[in-house]
Amino acid sequence: MQMPEVALESTVISHGLPYPRNLQLAQAMEAIIHSQGATPRTVGVIAGEFIAGLNPAQIEHLATAPNVRKVSRRDLPIVAARKEDGATTVAATMWIAQRVGIEVFATGGIGGIHRQTSAGTSSDVSADLQELAQTAVIVVCAGAKAILDLPATLEYLETHGVTVIGYGTDDFPAFYSRSSGLLVDVRCDSPAEVAAIWRAKRALGLPGGLLVTVPVPLDDEIPANDIEPAIEQAVAEAAARGLRSAEVTPFLLTRIAELTGERSLRANLALLKNNARVAAEIALELGVLS
Repeated sequence: MQMPEVALESTVISHGLPYPRNLQLAQAMEAIIHSQGATPRTVGVIAGEFIAGLNPAQIEHLATAPNVRKVSRRDLPIVAARKEDGATTVAATMWIAQRVGIEVFATGGIGGIHRQTSAGTSSDVSADLQELAQTAVIVVCAGAKAILDLPATLEYLETHGVTVIGYGTDDFPAFYSRSSGLLVDVRCDSPAEVAAIWRAKRALGLPGGLLVTVPVPLDDEIPANDIEPAIEQAVAEAAARGLRSAEVTPFLLTRIAELTGERSLRANLALLKNNARVAAEIALELGVLS
């Protein structure tokens, strides 16, 4: 009997954290999923090959190699044709996971719509949102990254038919903070409730994924009032530098960590590990129902 599987992304390994913290996190997330009785499948690209289940040497390679491409859906044909190494984003990880039949994916926070700057409304919309609208994978996260325009991000998800579940909460988590003050579509308090909604969605023939949002553990939370000044400063600095698209998020997360004395980094690590645990529990429940 095949054990339930949980996909993990690899951008956090190559672009999210410095070595050796990136490698330690990847190993810890896999160990947590194993401890719950599921099989972790860290997704990445090695020499143009899409792999759902990187081995330890391949994970270490992505953690240490220079010039690993950050791979979203648009980049998949590029790395395949050029036989490049790549670290997969939420969107690319979802696409690869669905391709090999993995239904559950754990990440930190999804991308979304970036905040408005002094130049006007942002047109920077993450590919993660469209992937959720079209790719049938359960994504377990701590909401959207707090650096984003969260109301606009939720509005996009609603427009494109993506159900947003609050896991043990009625409020949409804001990554570092347990609540954004915005409501989710439905609250679920157990893996069985999530699995039931997923099965119903599939039975109805509805396309796309399911977003399960899990608040950061209470002891590691940074209240919104504490983190917001650092976010606003980092967003202003990114705009002043003229950063755009894939450049923005890595800069903002790094700068916020600097401004908060790495308090935000600790919260990030805690929520990633917590999401891995919840994803494994949901995957196990899906296995029971299969």
